Amino acid sequence: MKTHEEIISKLKAHQSPTPSKWRENAEWRRKNRAWLCYSQHIAMMMLDKMEALHMSQKQLAELMGCSQQYVSKVLKGQENLSLETISKIESCLNLQIMPTSLYPHTYVTDTEDEDSTMVAEDVAEYGK
Repeated sequence: MKTHEEIISKLKAHQSPTPSKWRENAEWRRKNRAWLCYSQHIAMMMLDKMEALHMSQKQLAELMGCSQQYVSKVLKGQENLSLETISKIESCLNLQIMPTSLYPHTYVTDTEDEDSTMVAEDVAEYGK
């Protein structure tokens, strides 16, 4: 049986030269839990809609006017999204993220079919 010192020595031989940041990461997640939950929920809504539209990250990025890398970050569910970004996501995916009670009454319309057609046409254009 190995002694306590031998076990510690073996563990130290295999430890990383850079310190782990697991504690800092865990504390960050705990402090930001509320908005991270929203961000993850939005990411799942986006992924579901993108799958239904057969839309790639690159296609969504082009529609939103941003990089594919940024869309990837958003889809990881750890991005603190601005209202502008949420609005772009809603528009490009014809997806309601924010409750309609927050929208000015002049912008609430029943044009879902028209918007869906426009998004589908935009996606089809990228396939050509």
